[in-house]
Amino acid sequence: MSNSYSKVFDKILNIRLKISSIRGVSIAGAVAIASLVQVPLVNPATVEARPNPETSNNFFQPQQIYTFKNHSGSIKSLTFSPDSKTLVSGGSHNDGVIRLWSIKNGDIIGTIRKAQKTAVESVLISPDGQTLASCSNDYTVNLWNLKTNKFTRSFIGHTSNVLSLAATPDGKILASGGLDGIRLWDLVKKRPLATLVHYNNISKITISPDGQILASGETQGVVKLWNLNSGQLIRQFSAHTQVVSGLAFTPDGQTLVTASHDGTIKLWDAKTGDFAGTLTENNNSLNHNNWINAIAINPNGRILASGGKQGVVQLWDLTTGKLLNTLEGHTDWVSTIAFSPDGKLFASGGYDKRILVWRI
Repeated sequence: MSNSYSKVFDKILNIRLKISSIRGVSIAGAVAIASLVQVPLVNPATVEARPNPETSNNFFQPQQIYTFKNHSGSIKSLTFSPDSKTLVSGGSHNDGVIRLWSIKNGDIIGTIRKAQKTAVESVLISPDGQTLASCSNDYTVNLWNLKTNKFTRSFIGHTSNVLSLAATPDGKILASGGLDGIRLWDLVKKRPLATLVHYNNISKITISPDGQILASGETQGVVKLWNLNSGQLIRQFSAHTQVVSGLAFTPDGQTLVTASHDGTIKLWDAKTGDFAGTLTENNNSLNHNNWINAIAINPNGRILASGGKQGVVQLWDLTTGKLLNTLEGHTDWVSTIAFSPDGKLFASGGYDKRILVWRI
């Protein structure tokens, strides 16, 4: 490991999180296109529960507690509620369903049928836990009130597939990225706010913890950093040789982690855009059989989870750059990963139509 690489990880090791108080948003409604139906009990055949003793931040021996198998197609997206009590999953093009799962007992507690006309590419819950947003290849961003279980609004404006969502920590701005560019939506005044870029083939977006910077990844492997206040491009760099499939800021906002179908996971200085290192397994920078679909960073900023073509979840120590664990359980590609806000759980979804939930 190079000296510069070691310094970066030492810096990450010493981070101290400052998480702002987060407020909610209120969204006006439009014509409903689907309904959220409460489901009191789940078919036992769709969930495999595994008893698990209490553990604490043990990434060397995470324990699988659930296997959810109720989607009819691959799992495209996952997110946890702010209180870590609910997991939300979005299905593929032949499913188009959003399901809500209780972490307490593994039951399905809600189903949004025909949530999107095609695959639910991304799901996001507002910081106050009141609103669920979803996006799709049908060019729309749909919003749902999780308190009243009703559809509230569609944000329309994209002219191509919408693939990724991100929100500012204060819940005021929702960003959507797609093959036609990036759009910002004002969730306070309930209107379109701005268009950052047109026709840039955006595959992933994420927003920094302070809400000031939006990072976007493109299908050509380029990463761009945008000032959310001015809408101006800050900098750009060629991060990968193929599509950017994962983006995540460390909780201190100092480091941006990117992943790609080129099989690499890279670290960048979020302020300068300078390259800071590559996560490697046995001195091999190509991971997951040369195809990575998703990454996520746990709330304390020390652990990164990745999943891809190999069908496993790999856990990385960001303080050392070393691989901690490789978790099996999926029978096909891993497509999405999410950590719970309390840092005690993470979930992975795959092309095998399964969602695995792990306690750490």
